[in-house]
Amino acid sequence: MHGSGIVRVLLIIIVAGILMDWYVFSGLKTLTKGWKSRRLAGGVKWGYLVVSIGITLLFLTGLGSFRTASGMRPYHEWVLSLVLALIVTRVFFVVILLLGDIGRFFYWGYGRASGKKVDGSRRRFISEVAALFAAVPMTSFLYAMLKGKYDYRVHRTTLFFDDLPAAFDGFTITQLSDIHSGSFDNVDAVQRGIDLAKEQKSDLFVFTGDLVNNAAWEIEPYIGRFGQLKAPYGQFSILGNHDYGDYIKWNSDQEKSDNLEQLKGHHKQLGYQLMLDEHVHLEKDGQKIALIGVQNWGKGFIQIGNLEKAMEGVDPGAFKICLSHDPTHWEEKIRNNPTKIHLTLSGHTHGAQFGVETDRFRWSPVEYRYLNWAGLMETEGRYLYVNRGFGFLAFSGRLGIWPEVTVITLKRKA
Repeated sequence: MHGSGIVRVLLIIIVAGILMDWYVFSGLKTLTKGWKSRRLAGGVKWGYLVVSIGITLLFLTGLGSFRTASGMRPYHEWVLSLVLALIVTRVFFVVILLLGDIGRFFYWGYGRASGKKVDGSRRRFISEVAALFAAVPMTSFLYAMLKGKYDYRVHRTTLFFDDLPAAFDGFTITQLSDIHSGSFDNVDAVQRGIDLAKEQKSDLFVFTGDLVNNAAWEIEPYIGRFGQLKAPYGQFSILGNHDYGDYIKWNSDQEKSDNLEQLKGHHKQLGYQLMLDEHVHLEKDGQKIALIGVQNWGKGFIQIGNLEKAMEGVDPGAFKICLSHDPTHWEEKIRNNPTKIHLTLSGHTHGAQFGVETDRFRWSPVEYRYLNWAGLMETEGRYLYVNRGFGFLAFSGRLGIWPEVTVITLKRKA
């Protein structure tokens, strides 16, 4: 979108916000009418406007900085999250209030048509209902921002294969994805998630991309922490779309290139073997499986991963696990590949960091973009597992789709 287009969008948002604020303020006037404490009533009405205008100004003044080489910082994400919370809360309040006003209008019109005298004033009850409904998204957003984004959950999956080498029967893999270290604002909470991953004591540890939001320095305060993740058969990693630094402005192409090289060095510091369109063989009791790692390839995102290059020299009949950040790579290239790849581990979607997941039902807005946005999918014996993400981005919170530590157990069919 060009600069003029962005300005138009911002102007529309600002005008819509002003109109909604005016309407909400009118509802708050009805709500507080008759309160004994005029000071409290004034505090509710004018306090709302101060908060609304303040958050909007913070957002507008920060627009120019999050695209710089410093990237989107926790401050920007908090402000953006508060803006989203404010918008959704206002919409809930406005919709309920508007429904009440529409009903009031028809009631007044009926009275005029029938010659009856009716009271067409807004009833406080409608404003009370509107406030009650609006409290739901506001409290939900606050929970997501204060607690939900660090509410780590372990997801366990056992997969059975008839061609899994017998030595690897019961082999375990812990997967993390989408750490997005530049977004963290609570070191102790992050460490709890790392400790949870360590407690799994898996045979293999893999990380499937987006170590940072944009810049290599973002992971530096956490190298000693994520470097604690060790496994007997090694730690392997790949790059995600955010790791290439494509979403911020650099002073030069060289600066951007240097950032990527620095990030690759940080993978080494972490003790992770970064796989750039290549493979390794994991050997146990004289038997082997192939672990393949590709650079990012995503539909609508950067597409530089080379699966064919990564599989050069791999026995077509070998048991194969592929690390690929974006699940659309599996949809477009892997599941229909002439050479069978048994299991692909991805991330990228975050499950939109918002949704509903129960034993019988799950939904997230991201499902309209991805065939599989979380958990397991299978096509003719070829599996894809999508990790919901360890970190968060843009929206500094999670609600319903909690941060994930994945544990996969490989089993040989009897």
